[in-house]
Amino acid sequence: MRYDDIPPDFNITSWFVDRNDPTRTALHTNNGPVTYGELSTLVNRMGNALLELGVRQGDRVLIAVGDSVEFVAAWYAVQKIGAVTAEVYTFLQVKDYEYYLGYVSPVLVLADRATAGKLREAGARRMLVVDEVSFDQSPDLAAAPTTRDDVAIWKFTTGSTGAPKACVLPARSPLLSFSWYAQGVLGIQPDDVVLPVPKLFFGYARDLAALFPFGVGAAGIVFPERTTPERLFDLIAENRPTILVNVPTMMSAMVNHPAARDQDLSCLRLCTSAGEALPAELHRRWMDTFGVEVLDGIGSSEAYHIYLSNRPGEARQGTLGQVVPGYRARVIDLDGVEVPDGTPGRLEVTGETVALEYFQAPEKTAATFPRPHTVVSGDLVVRDPDGFFTYQGRADDLLKVGGVWVAPAEIENCLMAHPAVTECAVVGYQEDGLTKPRAFVVAFDVSATELQDFVKSRLSPHKYPRDVRFVAELPKTPSGKVDRKELK
Repeated sequence: MRYDDIPPDFNITSWFVDRNDPTRTALHTNNGPVTYGELSTLVNRMGNALLELGVRQGDRVLIAVGDSVEFVAAWYAVQKIGAVTAEVYTFLQVKDYEYYLGYVSPVLVLADRATAGKLREAGARRMLVVDEVSFDQSPDLAAAPTTRDDVAIWKFTTGSTGAPKACVLPARSPLLSFSWYAQGVLGIQPDDVVLPVPKLFFGYARDLAALFPFGVGAAGIVFPERTTPERLFDLIAENRPTILVNVPTMMSAMVNHPAARDQDLSCLRLCTSAGEALPAELHRRWMDTFGVEVLDGIGSSEAYHIYLSNRPGEARQGTLGQVVPGYRARVIDLDGVEVPDGTPGRLEVTGETVALEYFQAPEKTAATFPRPHTVVSGDLVVRDPDGFFTYQGRADDLLKVGGVWVAPAEIENCLMAHPAVTECAVVGYQEDGLTKPRAFVVAFDVSATELQDFVKSRLSPHKYPRDVRFVAELPKTPSGKVDRKELK
């Protein structure tokens, strides 16, 4: 699909929900299946409720609702009336909600019982608590006359390196991403059932569980509980999904679970991985334990979704795969000049899913979006002659050790190859005015000296972590990434 293939008059909900067979299952829940007909009816009733509350086309609506049918219906209801969705995590603190309320200035906040109290304390003035309302409005609702270029979605950056920013995205982005990634890479089919590990506020999970499947009449799984290996194993046994939407942190937890080898994951035809780098050693352990193919990839809120990915049957462990159809990617230096294969550089991606801007951040917008449909990522990568990209870390994470730039990801990948290590993160610290690597490690039956010697034997001597700190777990952002700001 190309941009010109999208009708100028385009409504996200009309395309992804309303045109499906109403008898087919759209969502699997703890209370049983929900059909497309039932979902469409709830979307329309919610949409009419929003209109009664004065929400109009182009208005921003903040969604702080836990994973549920109500969350999915609310998101599509906002889209159907032509308003703009901006969803946030449901386990935030009051100060975090204060930030989002001030930044978004929503005309309405959609909450549930779990978030309503904190949102009120944070200053939310107009709020609808979706699990306290019967929604007895009319089940009929005409879609707003939106276009493919209208602003439809705000996706927030993860906030792992600063305050979250809103990537302002047009209505065309989800449809093109569905065509290019879900169909072009995953080969999503009507009989697929998708289980997400991250919660649905995270666009990576929401799109793969409650948007991309709807493009072919397939189904997603929604569950309100926090994600744990035990809950995932139960959901797989109960629902027999075909696609597991995963992140490396949870892959590690699943592989290291005492009951891992007792699990039957034969229903899965593939597992996706994104959000942070997937170490080759963890990928190997996953394959040895479960035998389910993993398609590691990378995307961003700035480009809507995944733009580099491995392909089914062609995955190379330790790489991010190749360019997703529809995108163009270059590896560039600080001057924006493309570098030869094998040379590290920043990743530049071009495609019509790319955000229009960062909201209220003109200088950051100019630096990150140098041309229309183009985003310069903060990710450092290397491309090989076959077009496979390997992650080298974030440009702002690089450490200058002994006068030489060091990528923490390289040290982390090395540590992960040690059989006693289940998780790790490397950051820099200052000692006598010099920068040195410090490793935070989740491990068992191993000493700091042994890990330091292990790294020395595999990497250049200056790259070994001078300080190793053992922790029970690593701090995470709501999207599951390691929160490096908390590591000191």
